[in-house]
Amino acid sequence: MTSTTSSIRWSPTTPLERIRVAELMDDPALDPREHHAALAGLKRLNAWSKSARILWPSIARLAVDVNAQGRPLRVMDVATGSGDGPMAMAKLARRQGLNINWTLCDCSSRALEVAQQNAHAISERVNLLRVDLLREQLPARADVVICSLFIHHLDDDTGRAAMRTMASAADVAVGIADLDRSNAGLALAWIGSRVLTRSRVVHFDAIASVRAAFTLDEARAMAHEAGLHGASVSRVWPARWRLWWQRTAVETTREVRK
Repeated sequence: MTSTTSSIRWSPTTPLERIRVAELMDDPALDPREHHAALAGLKRLNAWSKSARILWPSIARLAVDVNAQGRPLRVMDVATGSGDGPMAMAKLARRQGLNINWTLCDCSSRALEVAQQNAHAISERVNLLRVDLLREQLPARADVVICSLFIHHLDDDTGRAAMRTMASAADVAVGIADLDRSNAGLALAWIGSRVLTRSRVVHFDAIASVRAAFTLDEARAMAHEAGLHGASVSRVWPARWRLWWQRTAVETTREVRK
């Protein structure tokens, strides 16, 4: 890993063309202690930005409908990392009396180990699947397949492929939340990462992630090209976008019967 923070210096007048550099978190040689410290830092950053609440309202509405049918809503979170997002939603579900079964997927056994610890800490039972979203089909199905803060790691082709893979495993809906490439996003990433953690990995990756992110219009075009026609893509605080795609009633019935 040779990337340095100097490669992504930013000023308010910097043109916001998409720039992708290797993030430190993705380095397989990263020291495990630094990896764990970075995951803890990201957890604080996500809690501060209320990342879990971006997709939650749509998930909660579906949970109400599905629970009324006498079964839990099945939610699969892909590229889950430490699982802090779905576990934050799990706590919201308990407060609202909603029954949700969670499946957490990641290609990193190290990340899944931390996700299991986070689930255990709140006494939430979860299913863990080690799977590479970019190279494998998801080995299970769910009512809703979600993904947060991962799409910016991808190029256009792999981004579309990831969306198609998620849709293929979703009986009802797909939800994606990610960063919006903007000056406001860069400023918030710089301030938030330095206030909330001392991790050099998070300091570097927070800025790199925003510079690599897709804009709202780019995300909308990618979803359409991936076959998620009619997906709703909207801007949400703080400097994020939210995508929600739901099957028609006929399509949902067809997927459930497969």
